[in-house]
Amino acid sequence: MFNSNFMLIYVKDAKRSRHFYAELFDRDPVEESSYFAMFVLDSGLKFAMWSREKVLPAPTEQAGGSELVFSVDSDAALEALYSEWIGRDLAIAQQPIRLDFGYSFVALDPDGHRLRVYAPAEDATQ
Repeated sequence: MFNSNFMLIYVKDAKRSRHFYAELFDRDPVEESSYFAMFVLDSGLKFAMWSREKVLPAPTEQAGGSELVFSVDSDAALEALYSEWIGRDLAIAQQPIRLDFGYSFVALDPDGHRLRVYAPAEDATQ
């Protein structure tokens, strides 16, 4: 059996993305270079970005085909985070909306990677 605990995204400018995510996560990376940065989130997930020009084999896809998803405890917490991210001038791809799985919105990082936040529906299982 094997386990997944690491997510890696490819970015145009690793330093810009490092700064973006350091502010978003309110922490510094645990590892970094001029083309790479890795954060460890409270959940234990290792989240890293790697400069597209350094990846071998070269990636063929662009950003936006997947999502980094964050859960919050309530609709009120989602609204507060949405307001905070609007205040940070994050690009918003989807304003808060009620979906089958809960209340959700989607923001974009500088490369267009999707950042979904959701508060689970009362009858949904996390």
